[in-house]
Amino acid sequence: MPSEKSIQAGLSLIESDKSKVLNLTIGSHENIEPGVYIPRADAQSPPKLSFTGLSTDKTYFVVCLDIDAPFLSFKVLGPILHWIQPGVKASESGELDLNAPFVCNYIGPAPPPGSGPHRYTFYLYEQPAGFETAKYAPADGQKMGNWSRIRYDLDAWAKEINLGPVLAFNYFTSN
Repeated sequence: MPSEKSIQAGLSLIESDKSKVLNLTIGSHENIEPGVYIPRADAQSPPKLSFTGLSTDKTYFVVCLDIDAPFLSFKVLGPILHWIQPGVKASESGELDLNAPFVCNYIGPAPPPGSGPHRYTFYLYEQPAGFETAKYAPADGQKMGNWSRIRYDLDAWAKEINLGPVLAFNYFTSN
């Protein structure tokens, strides 16, 4: 499965060190614990993110994947890319500013009817030096089409852009 190394790195990170849980706020759901169920309708807008201990002098990178698409027992189309947000800056309080141009716009959960809850995973990385958003983003800030999101290989892309280790991680479930 594409992205297997990145997925396992994220899951392992928070299993071994709870201080590496990326703080997610989605709608009225605050301080989301890993694996919490969030109704689909509540997760259609990008979450607010925070993580303490980040440098205000560095730039960060957020990726979101649905790792259970299209069905938990039939993942042939997964993972599905839901968001790539480079240019993220941290405040002194750890709040992440997500207002820079995106590589891939956020899309909320949309598992097919009859599917069990999917895991929507969020990865925080330090942005690689020299990363050029315009080189990877759709032209003129357009939204990324669905076909470009299917079977997304975060492992291959991480290698291509020299992405370092995941710094923080979290996920919620939804269907």
